[in-house]
Amino acid sequence: MAVAFKKAEEEGSQDVNKPGFVYILASRRHGTLYIGVTSDLLARVHQHREGLIKGFTSRYGVTRLVHFEPFDDMVSAIAREKQLKKWKRDWNLSLIEVSNPGWVDLAEGLGFVPKR
Repeated sequence: MAVAFKKAEEEGSQDVNKPGFVYILASRRHGTLYIGVTSDLLARVHQHREGLIKGFTSRYGVTRLVHFEPFDDMVSAIAREKQLKKWKRDWNLSLIEVSNPGWVDLAEGLGFVPKR
């Protein structure tokens, strides 16, 4: 838990007790995956979809929100993110398949325009 708290502080989280989200983005069904954590899911998804964050997701076209989990605080969200990043790829694919078997872009349900 201390490591998660330290990460929250390093990322500039002023209040580690604020709600957080773990999310998984995909390039396509069974494609490239990205696991992240944020305190503002809508803003973060927008940044990924619009390519505003230079790096892995913009380089590989990873923009489809296929899974997310809300948490009461950032420390718990960061701990879950670390857990998912340690999982085997197949385990993460199974997690997505159970919660979103059609690999629907969940961002559309949050008000985002469909990506083509």
